Amino acid sequence: MSAQTRKLGSSNSSAPTSGFLRPRPLLATCALLIVAFVFGGGGVRYGLANLLVQITALGILALHRDAFLTFWKSSPLPLRILTALSLLLPALFLIPLPQAVWGGLPGRDLVAQSLEAIGSGGWRAASVDPARTLVALTGLIVPLTVLAVGWTIPRRHLMTVGWLIVALGLACFALGVLQVLSGGNSAVIFAERGPTGLLYGTFANRNSTGVFLVGALTLAALLPLPLARPHPAGLPVRLGICALLLLAVVLTRSRTAFVLAAIPIALGLARAFWAWRGARSGGGSGRGSLAVFGGIALAVIAIGSVVAIAPGRIGETIERFEATDDARVYIWEDAAYSADRFWPVGAGMGTFDEVFQVDESLEFLTKRRAGRAHNDYLELAIEAGIPGLGIAAGWLLLVGWLSWKAGRSQFCWPAWGCGALLLAVALQSITDYPLRNQTMLAVAAFALLLLARVASAPDREPTR
Repeated sequence: MSAQTRKLGSSNSSAPTSGFLRPRPLLATCALLIVAFVFGGGGVRYGLANLLVQITALGILALHRDAFLTFWKSSPLPLRILTALSLLLPALFLIPLPQAVWGGLPGRDLVAQSLEAIGSGGWRAASVDPARTLVALTGLIVPLTVLAVGWTIPRRHLMTVGWLIVALGLACFALGVLQVLSGGNSAVIFAERGPTGLLYGTFANRNSTGVFLVGALTLAALLPLPLARPHPAGLPVRLGICALLLLAVVLTRSRTAFVLAAIPIALGLARAFWAWRGARSGGGSGRGSLAVFGGIALAVIAIGSVVAIAPGRIGETIERFEATDDARVYIWEDAAYSADRFWPVGAGMGTFDEVFQVDESLEFLTKRRAGRAHNDYLELAIEAGIPGLGIAAGWLLLVGWLSWKAGRSQFCWPAWGCGALLLAVALQSITDYPLRNQTMLAVAAFALLLLARVASAPDREPTR
């Protein structure tokens, strides 16, 4: 390792303190990701589990104040602005306002009439349900901690954190196998009313499980191996891990995850082709080319093995694409009405469930509550109106800009893998709500962290 690399690595670490509680950003970030993986996959219904993850994050922030300040001083300005706006938006909905102000906001007439009926009124927050908005605000503590504390970690160590997420994906698969084999009667962490005998892992929603596994698959395909020097077993081990994660995606029977799995497969093949092209233009030996094409062949064999192992599951997943009785279509119709009623300000972050029960059509009522809009952009329009959609658009543009800047770095493929992970989350948000649990918020924050770190200094910290 060069002296310049050692110097940069030391400068990116938070200032050490004496004693047992010496801040170690790398270990703290890994610990938070593990805690979020174990306890944070249930969503808003599991408040105590979420609270445990958030208290862990607050403790880490308290021990890494220098790292937190370093993030706000040295990270790219657009990243800081969007982070601040994302925190500010739910906070603004909690500021008490006089009745003449909050009562004049769109959609507040029913709240005003209800308070008038019980003889109440006066100053009140702009949110129609301040408690729900407070929960939404506290949910941002975990991704903020991952982003801020992780900013001081050298990039070569961030690759190690990425492999931790891959390992968590394999743990999710191992737990899910028990769930599948038992028909959903054992090893279930969050007992939701849904199809049994599927792979849920540590999540309550199999679609969230699916996108998490797609993210782990992407990292497994594109991260540099954590080895001091190349090893002949490296490529077969990588492809074996990818095959297991791909099988796990199939076992979730999540249609969106099944489609999104094409992103890491395509990126892996593109990387192999790029390496082969570089070997040819550089006059390298045919041995390197043979290894690359051997890897492609092994990838095809791995996919074929998944098809052979779980043909029924694949067929069931494909059949679900033909379903015409998807209740989400009816939810979207009523949710669009809610969005129009509170447009352009929104009802307040986290308030969808309360608002939707008022606007849900009688002909679409079922025994179960919708809970979510099953379209995060539509739900964001209801809860935050134009400001919320504007911030979401800003995040999408930032990911695209950072991915373009990362193309100049030797770490471009890991960075693009993180961009692909965030793209998968954005695409699944069209039909689901992947970022409504602490686990995926932490994973998405890590992907953004690695992407931003590579893009902000593309020529530093050369690979080993």
